[in-house]
Amino acid sequence: MTALVVKIGGSLAGTGRLGDVLAIVGRARRPLVVVPGGGPFADAVRRAQRELGFSDAAAHRMAILAMHQMAVAMLALEPRLVAAETLNAMRQAWARERVPVWLPARLAARDRRIPADWSITSDGLAARLAERLGGAALVLVKSLSVAPGAEAVTLAQEGVVDPVFAEIVSRARLDWQILGPGDGARLAGLLATKGREDATGRGAKKGLALASTPRR
Repeated sequence: MTALVVKIGGSLAGTGRLGDVLAIVGRARRPLVVVPGGGPFADAVRRAQRELGFSDAAAHRMAILAMHQMAVAMLALEPRLVAAETLNAMRQAWARERVPVWLPARLAARDRRIPADWSITSDGLAARLAERLGGAALVLVKSLSVAPGAEAVTLAQEGVVDPVFAEIVSRARLDWQILGPGDGARLAGLLATKGREDATGRGAKKGLALASTPRR
């Protein structure tokens, strides 16, 4: 049974959608791992860096811890979720029919393919996790929508995803898509199925985004 990586944007916390998305995740039938965005906690790191002037490497480590903070909030909101730091911990969670939420600091610190700067965000980290899981399908749940067929490189240039995300989905040939407002039913459908074909939305193209509504 193929796992799915679902990155839940931290910006959803400010739109009122986070609880609804977590409820959908809590009803999932297929194995998946949630990658939390940093949201307001990552924004606090950016403000602190501007005010204090610490390095990008330090900001990178702090932003990863911001993802941990968002994970703690998610764990408190959805009882089926369980924290997981390693790939083995994720597999153990799936065996217990729980939904792991990735705490990335441990794996990221040892991964030389993850740059220690702002060129990577939780989107790129989610893509790297999908790559490490053997090319798992990837869904980014965001507070905006993208045009059908949008390329990762173009989305990176527009600031929708980070540059490293575009590099990873290309080299790993990942099946991925972005779901925005109004795509809750699509997310529920992806999580209700157990086969690989359905996991990517039946016809998702490698390196292209699928969305039913124009960006913003």
